[in-house]
Amino acid sequence: MRRFLIACTLLPLLATADIKPEEITVAKMAKPTNTWLLAKSTFGPAYVFDAESGDMHGLLSVSEWTPALALDEKRRKIYAAESYYTRRHRGERSDMLTVYDLETLTPEAEIPLPNKLAALSFRQYIGMLSDRRHVAVFNMDPGQSVAVVDVRDREFVGEISIAGCALIMPVDDRGFLSLCGDGSAQLIRLNKRGEETLRVRSEAFFDVEQDPVFDRPVPTANGWLLVSFGGQVFELTVADDAIEVSEPWSVTTDDEKEENWRVGGYQVLEYHIGLGLVFTLMHQGGEDTHEDAGTEVWVSSLEARRKIATIELPSKGSNLLVSQGDEAYLTVSGQDNKLHVFDVRKAKLHRTIEQVGNYPSLLQGFAGR
Repeated sequence: MRRFLIACTLLPLLATADIKPEEITVAKMAKPTNTWLLAKSTFGPAYVFDAESGDMHGLLSVSEWTPALALDEKRRKIYAAESYYTRRHRGERSDMLTVYDLETLTPEAEIPLPNKLAALSFRQYIGMLSDRRHVAVFNMDPGQSVAVVDVRDREFVGEISIAGCALIMPVDDRGFLSLCGDGSAQLIRLNKRGEETLRVRSEAFFDVEQDPVFDRPVPTANGWLLVSFGGQVFELTVADDAIEVSEPWSVTTDDEKEENWRVGGYQVLEYHIGLGLVFTLMHQGGEDTHEDAGTEVWVSSLEARRKIATIELPSKGSNLLVSQGDEAYLTVSGQDNKLHVFDVRKAKLHRTIEQVGNYPSLLQGFAGR
């Protein structure tokens, strides 16, 4: 019996004696295209998808408290503002700007920041400035400020107070715009060292009490586009160190207002620069339903200032993202925990991506978005 037991023990070992252990390797992502996007979940990781093919190309393991990402395709880096606690949800806090390699999605450096990061999933809580050297990170503790980081020398430059204002909307000449609580916008410019050199304020252009704007601006060819709870669209541009605000126009007609069509959701606004098309998430509801998910996406011409198409959604959606370039795809995160991708030129469903991890709280594109 003992010989039998020994034989039974040795047989599996002999059978696997010729099997070599697997070597650990690091795969490299292909070069991102305009149709690639990041779908970041509320509690951490960002999944890399191709809207056109539906393929998943990678997973970026950022912290639970990362608002958004800044991508630098020239340096092949991704910059993530992150917070960590020694006891996960408590203990000693450490804020940092983490540098990730774009090809392997692995961290390669950490730049310490003041422990003031605004840990909410807002795309414009971080921005790469026009010199591609400085990254600005929005802070709220609850005082509002901006941390400036030199990503070339990988060092924290300093903190700029923007009391009463929020968001980082980069513009030319190392500048950025912010929205302010009195209904105005503020412009700050930096010098080559990342220090403030200019600060100007616009006149108030929206009423915070009567019709506030969503804090989800999107870039245009020359500035930034915003939409109000009531559907008024504004474009902010900068000329000669002055902030210019376009005359507003409405995404809804008087009849549509009577039918209670409203803008609503989370990322409610998108813009395709090449086609000049504005996309808004719409639903029917009463006042104070600006966070309700959309049942339709309305497509408007920025030049004509009117709706030209309607896209019905298979599931109510909260976030919009449109890919730039000739192959224009509109991605909507549905309440069914799927990504629904539409061909913009055909205004038809192109595909549905079903395996997206936790519900995406933020959609973010590559190619400078």
